[in-house]
Amino acid sequence: MARKKSVVDQPPPPAAIIEQPIVYALESNYMPYAMSVIISRAIPEIDGFKPAHRKLLYTMYKMGLMTGNRLKSTDVVGQTMKLNPHGDQTIYETLVRLTRGNDALLHPFIDSKGNFGKQYSRDMAYAASRYTEVKLDAICAEIFKDIDKNSVDMIDSYDGRMKEPLVFPTTFPNLLVTPNQGIAVGMASQVCSFNLKEVCEATIHFIKDKNFQLSKYLLAPDFSSGGELILKSEEMDAIYATGRGSFKVRAKYRFDPKNSCIEILEIPYTTTIEFIIDKIASLVKANKIKEITDVRDETGLAGMKITLDIKRSADPDRLMHKLFAMTSLCDAFSCNFNFLIDGKPRTLGVTELLHEWVLFRISCIRRQIVFDIDKKSEKLHLLEGLSLILLDIDKAIAIVRNTEDDSQVIPNLMAGFSIDELQAEYVAEIKLRNLNKDYILSRTSEIDSLRKEIDDLKKLAQSDDLIKDLICSQLKEIIKKYGKPRRTEIITEEQVEDVPEDVFIDDYPIKLFLTEHGYFKKIPSSSLRTGYDQNIKDDDKMSQEIETTNKTDVIFFSDKCCVYKAKAYDLPDHKASSMGEYLQNLLGLEDGEKIVYMTVTLDYSGMLALVFQNGKAAKVPLESYATKGNRKKLVNAFSDKSPLVLMAKVDEDADLAILRNDGKFLVFSTSLLSQSTTKTTVGIQAMQLRKGTFISKAWLAADLELNIPKLFVADKLPAPGHFTTTTELASLKDQ
Repeated sequence: MARKKSVVDQPPPPAAIIEQPIVYALESNYMPYAMSVIISRAIPEIDGFKPAHRKLLYTMYKMGLMTGNRLKSTDVVGQTMKLNPHGDQTIYETLVRLTRGNDALLHPFIDSKGNFGKQYSRDMAYAASRYTEVKLDAICAEIFKDIDKNSVDMIDSYDGRMKEPLVFPTTFPNLLVTPNQGIAVGMASQVCSFNLKEVCEATIHFIKDKNFQLSKYLLAPDFSSGGELILKSEEMDAIYATGRGSFKVRAKYRFDPKNSCIEILEIPYTTTIEFIIDKIASLVKANKIKEITDVRDETGLAGMKITLDIKRSADPDRLMHKLFAMTSLCDAFSCNFNFLIDGKPRTLGVTELLHEWVLFRISCIRRQIVFDIDKKSEKLHLLEGLSLILLDIDKAIAIVRNTEDDSQVIPNLMAGFSIDELQAEYVAEIKLRNLNKDYILSRTSEIDSLRKEIDDLKKLAQSDDLIKDLICSQLKEIIKKYGKPRRTEIITEEQVEDVPEDVFIDDYPIKLFLTEHGYFKKIPSSSLRTGYDQNIKDDDKMSQEIETTNKTDVIFFSDKCCVYKAKAYDLPDHKASSMGEYLQNLLGLEDGEKIVYMTVTLDYSGMLALVFQNGKAAKVPLESYATKGNRKKLVNAFSDKSPLVLMAKVDEDADLAILRNDGKFLVFSTSLLSQSTTKTTVGIQAMQLRKGTFISKAWLAADLELNIPKLFVADKLPAPGHFTTTTELASLKDQ
């Protein structure tokens, strides 16, 4: 008997599908996520830090790591997880970038011991957190200055069990000193670093002089990786004004003539030594750079170094210019100064950022002053109560001694000396041994100085000008303590040698071969001296051979009326013994598309002569196929109204010979054809046709190996042509 299915065995009911408008779904699900990424993760704030940086550094500050010995990174990471729930590996990666050992920052925030990898290396991995040790660097004193005096807002941590600062009260514009990169939802931030000394000096002059010139003090960005920044005034002015733009940084090198090698000692901040070496190796392998015999990574304790062994005959400066153009040894840094200002993402220029930071710093200092006023006022209030005791110490002692109930001591003191509860509590807590005239006089002597300090602080709090003077004095002190020379050298556009692009190209004689089956070879002439026997398929044969140089443009015309263009130096070299490249793969031809003609040019001079099956001929200037951009394919390259019989490049007017299918033959000069600027011109009638006839063959007359009687030469078009003899016709068909 079949077992009855239990409730457990029953299939679950189908899930209910609830339809809702897409706008509602986006607002309720996607928008909170997007805002969280923008505000709480990817975009730095006015203090120059992202939340992950801030949580880590604040944890270290609360752990007392401003002083004392370093602690294991594992300990720091574990404590940070109380504020940052995103996992220990994410926290440790954040820590690594902030360390002195990683070399990512001009002014690291973490003093480190151990292997933290290198910013300029992709493969130099950092050690595990259990092997490394860290503490806060000295400059963090300027990051946390007066943070315990209510200078910034404190917010709840993610679980509400702790408090953390919303921002740090940085005493210098760290947002321009520390580089930052972040990708949020629909927006991003890319901030380069500037020299601390230059930033502080620029801020001082910005505060004191409304008409100051920013570029006079803030020369250009500065990177921990060094290099040479190519300064273009218009580019830098655009970045300073809008917060957007780009500039180029290139590597620094020196040439060792004794060992015939180039030593690259500093590279752009945006690249790595492995990426550079891989690119150089690929260029050498592709035979695009022939001067380099070996490339090595010799980075060690002395610092970063890439060594290039070069041929004795090579020009090192010319080679480096070639590498600057072909590798990331010269790289661009794109700026996007997008910061959270009062919780809103804004892209600002440098002057606007300084303005916002000064307002922020004024607010921090004013809050700190108010905190100090409150604390000093509380102390003054207590001391004023204590000064009243001085009038009759014996009375105070008698009140305490004669009060039977402990709870009545405070009320009795309040009544006996006309003081409030706080003052009475303070007096009551004084030890018996201190209830003497000397102690009370020494304490109450601070009253006058406290009153003066409070008055001074109130004046300071009420005056933006006085606060700005304080900011300037703090910035000057920071320059004195932490200012460093620039690491990235500035060179002007005029100092960069303008090397033409063709200088980078090795120019040597070559020979191009095209077969009827669509195979192509580019063979250096030096290779042809040793062996000329061409290896092609048994059923294939050569259709064209062209002698030229490696700097020419190669132009291929297809039977689909398309033009494919390539630089000869971009095409691979072959040996005569190889089959060559199949053009469908090399050029990306469509299925069934075939190359019908190949030509070369340096300057697109000359003309293209065309003869069609319908007896028409045309003459198109080759410059019609020149393009300003690097377009590799042009459509509608010639007319498709009638099948093409001949295409030939001529530098000047030449004679064309055409043969009709019934044996009529005609020779005419291209000077009889009007030159057309339209590539798809149908041309003019060259030979008269009758029903059932068509042009079967055409040549450049100079290529024909026979004497052409004047009878066949036309002096105007269209022309009827003349019949050939049987012998002449047979000779023509063989060519």
